[in-house]
Order: sequence, then structure tokens, then C-alpha cells
Amino acid sequence: MEGFFLIFPEAMNRAPSASPAPSLPDASSLPATQQLIELHNAIRAIPDFPKAGIIFRDITPLLEDKKLFRSAIDQFVELNRNLEVDKVVGIDARGFLFGAAAAYALNVGFVPVRKKGKLPYSTRETTYDLEYGTATVEIHTDGIRQNERVVLIDDLLATGGTAAAAVELIAHLGGCLLATQFLVELDALNGRDRLAPHPVHSFLHF
Repeated sequence: MEGFFLIFPEAMNRAPSASPAPSLPDASSLPATQQLIELHNAIRAIPDFPKAGIIFRDITPLLEDKKLFRSAIDQFVELNRNLEVDKVVGIDARGFLFGAAAAYALNVGFVPVRKKGKLPYSTRETTYDLEYGTATVEIHTDGIRQNERVVLIDDLLATGGTAAAAVELIAHLGGCLLATQFLVELDALNGRDRLAPHPVHSFLHF
């Protein structure tokens, strides 16, 4: 899970909606494109959070609506249904919300990538650069077996640093990474460039 924000100065003059779209139809019964529109519209833009000049993309209205949350999970499930996935890897922390639910629906295992010091067993770790300083994430050494078919799921792709670190950990354990997948992508930050040559799929774009 990366920082959930996008610097977008021209948008600062527009007041964000105080609440998500009212009373939506059952998302699971809508055509796929309509489902994505409903999901997109549910995400709030919060200006000047966590600091001035930043717009925070808030997914909590989507999570709070049972129909929309289910629809979001269904997007991941349908994308992976025919990929013969062995494990889903989710990134700390919001990647757990979508990754674990998708793994359950696909009847496959779930493997967490966590911040350093949060996993109790033997781990493999990698450190990556932030705007100011570094961060370290880790994975259990027995989380992925050699040549297991893996998809990486997170809530948001911003600069791609955290996702690229997770991709590195999967490779260290010998996993076969089929794709990296995100609910939201902030296109202006070009995070997908850091994940090449692996396939990147994002459902919603800002």
C-alpha cells in the first residue's frame, strides 16, 4: 500500500463532494463498465491531506458500501479466474483487504508482504527509496514455493516503490509472477514503469 495521494494543483479549486454517490443499484448486477463507473464515483478526493498541495484518494466510502466493496473484489476475482493462480500476495495494509478476499474467492492461499518487524517467522526483506529516506518490507521465506504462480494485489499504484519491492521479494522466493493488479492507479506518477516487464492492471484511473 503506497501513499494514497496525488499532487494535482488545478483540482484544488474544486470542492470535493462531502459524501459518495447516493443509493447505488446492486453493483454485482450491473455491466462491468457500469460497475467501474460506480466504483470510481465512490472514491472521495480530500484536498490538502496529509499535507498542503496533496489530494488524497479516499476509498473508505467504497469499503463501507457492501455492494461496492463486493463489486471491487469481484473485479479482481474475474481478472484472475482463468490464470491458474496458486497464491495471492497482498501489500501491507490495504492490499490485505482486497488480496485476502480475492484469494478466498479463488480458493488459493494468501501471502502478506509487511513492514519490517511485523512478521514473526524467518523473513526475506528488501529496502527501497522514499522521497525522504527509505522503507523496508518483508515476506516469510516459506510464503511462496519455487515456481508457484502468483499475482500481486494492492489498493493503489502511485510511484510504484512498494509494489516494486514486493515484486523483488516474490522473485527472491522463486515465485512466478503472473501480474500486478491494483484497484486504483494515479497515472501521472508513472508507477507502472517501475514494474516492467510484469503486466500491470488497474481498474480505476485518476
